Amino acid sequence: MSKGTVVLAYSGGLDTSCILVWLREQGYDVIAYLANIGQDEDFEAARVKAESLGARKVFIEDLRAEFVEEFIWPLVQASAIYEDRYLLGTSVARPCIARRQVQIAKREGAQFVSHGATGKGNDQIRFELTCYALYPEVKIIAPWRIPEFYKRFCGRKDLMEYAQKHDIPVPVTPRAPWSMDANLMHISYESGILENPKSHAPTDLYLMTKNPADAPNTPDVLEVEFKKGVPIRVTNVKEGLSKDTPLEILSYLNEIGGKHAVGRIDIVENRFIGMKSRGIYETPGGTILFQAHLDIETFTMDKEVRRIKQGLGIKFSELLYNGFWYSPECEFVRHCITKSQENVEGKVQLSVLKGHVYIMGRESQKSLYNEELVSMDVQGDYDPCDASGFIKINAVRLREHHRLQGLSGTKD
Repeated sequence: MSKGTVVLAYSGGLDTSCILVWLREQGYDVIAYLANIGQDEDFEAARVKAESLGARKVFIEDLRAEFVEEFIWPLVQASAIYEDRYLLGTSVARPCIARRQVQIAKREGAQFVSHGATGKGNDQIRFELTCYALYPEVKIIAPWRIPEFYKRFCGRKDLMEYAQKHDIPVPVTPRAPWSMDANLMHISYESGILENPKSHAPTDLYLMTKNPADAPNTPDVLEVEFKKGVPIRVTNVKEGLSKDTPLEILSYLNEIGGKHAVGRIDIVENRFIGMKSRGIYETPGGTILFQAHLDIETFTMDKEVRRIKQGLGIKFSELLYNGFWYSPECEFVRHCITKSQENVEGKVQLSVLKGHVYIMGRESQKSLYNEELVSMDVQGDYDPCDASGFIKINAVRLREHHRLQGLSGTKD
């Protein structure tokens, strides 16, 4: 008798293929669900494999457009960056994937959802917090936290033996000695030989970007147009080529950024669960957008509003990294950030060359830049004499601070 129906977040790889068979072995009816968020994957082969392993149904969902518009674009608006360097490409994919998993579970009457995330990482938290938020009564099966599973499968060798025993197709070529996760936003690399933070990344690791030394010596010049803080068009100035749908814009910027070696980082970060981990990331299009948005935002947003918004962006980044996309506080922060972007519009021209993004100029009808006011050659409405009082008022506390220090020095 079946224990119930479980929707498994399935990748087609060794881990989730073994988990699919193991779940059936435990008495569950399994629905396999694979999200297309821009990774290089043979989706039809994954479908055939899941069916051959006994999945009752297989859902392959093309989430690329909603991933960009509903998840990546809010990152751009927020200038989201975790611990000053990481542009959150893996983090932002999880609430998108898990949302559809929950939708399928509800539609199919499944009481359970499952995933292949490890018990040490962030992804288990991101997946499960999303599932609990959107489907409160759901039950979650996390095999890598179930003793009878992780004691049985202590490593890849045990999984391979299980796969051979149960006729689970396994790759004929050796797997790269690191873990990789890819989507439209980025590719991440961790684990394996990368666990020693001193070890340099192999030159053949990177799949999304060229080595800077091998990148072209001639830049591509782009114009990125924004409205309400999100890109609405990108144009290659020299070629006259334009892209104006969200998916096309990000894909094209990935192409150009990858060609010019933009967006590589190698960092040690703090996982939410409490440990540090080493990660290598490629985010070519996202890096270009981060720099372009930063420029047009500063050009069009009030100084004090932007100071508050910067704090909100940091908070948003932490919430996203830690899995709280669907929390009330994250919804509130996103609402505030969206409000801050109402006048963030205009065009930014930039060049991309040898791993760098160089801002060249910008224009906007919503600009707060007053050329006459700031000019060294035109007086305008500004009276320089007013600066004397402004400076003296700001000097009051400095004078008092150093007067007190002088008194302290006399007593010594």
